[in-house]
Amino acid sequence: MRINNNLMAMNAHRQLGINNDSVAKSLEKLSSGYRINRAGDDAAGLSISEKMRGQIRGLNMASKNAQDDISLIQTSEGALNETHAILQRMRELAVQSANDTNVTIDRQALQAEVDQLGSEISRISRDTEFNTQKLLDGSFQDKVFHIGANEGQNIKLSVGSIDGKYLGIQTQYAVDGSGIKATDASGNPTGNTIAVFKNVGDTLVSESSGVEEVLANTAGYYVLASGGDVTQELFRTADKAFASGEILTLGVNIYSQATADKSITQINNALDKVSAERSKLGAYQNRLEHTIKNLDNVAENLQASESRIRDVDMAKEMMEFTKQNILQQAATAMLAQANQAPQTVLQLLK
Repeated sequence: MRINNNLMAMNAHRQLGINNDSVAKSLEKLSSGYRINRAGDDAAGLSISEKMRGQIRGLNMASKNAQDDISLIQTSEGALNETHAILQRMRELAVQSANDTNVTIDRQALQAEVDQLGSEISRISRDTEFNTQKLLDGSFQDKVFHIGANEGQNIKLSVGSIDGKYLGIQTQYAVDGSGIKATDASGNPTGNTIAVFKNVGDTLVSESSGVEEVLANTAGYYVLASGGDVTQELFRTADKAFASGEILTLGVNIYSQATADKSITQINNALDKVSAERSKLGAYQNRLEHTIKNLDNVAENLQASESRIRDVDMAKEMMEFTKQNILQQAATAMLAQANQAPQTVLQLLK
């Protein structure tokens, strides 16, 4: 018998250390809920899990992006909805003015409301914005909506202008001191006939085919009719003569039965343009709603896959912990027994 090296105690101590490490790892897994807490637990699994986590977070942010995109679209569509309502009211007034039961003073009152409604449409176009970005003035073009977790996963949206000029219910003239010239958005002449009326109804220049300019030094009604058959008229009441360098904005003219009748078609065309823009935005919104559902579904499935790799099976790990805990207690007891073995040597010395 040897007492300098207690091999039984050394073996029991080694096993106790192994059991202690196993119990500690089980406790870490049970307390964290993760099977992989460090690279040493599963190097390959950790690498795959981290890639999945990056993808999951990207998908969640893409879903949030799409929700923000829908908010922007809803802001635009809400403004277009109000523009629709204004145009419907303008059409209603045009239909009313086209009835000859109205006299001049009645049509003047109707015209005053139409002028204000036209100005409000332009104000909506100018002031509607989302996060300081103008939406309906024509500047919101080719904006990128990033709706994926990776590079290049995006769509583009452009929102057209809904100001009076685009809708065809207003146009502007720069007064140069010698006359007023009608121009389109590119600066080209748009009309063949211009008529100018004073408030009292006296005609100064009436339906002169081919005329592009008229003198602008007389207060009154300034009307542009485009085309030789006078199919469209734009109108504004002038309370004063316009000086050189001023901008004259002309709007829908319902001041007479004939012009009111023609304005109905003009407003119908504007309604069609707004409807087309709203339809486009609605299509984008529906698409984005499906995009969000898909992103959330993919993120959910990817999260489940990542969980199977990284999360601990609590029931299985609890069984392992119980086993290691029993072995730990057994090793402790055996170490105590092994430490008692050298005591038998004393019996030989008596």
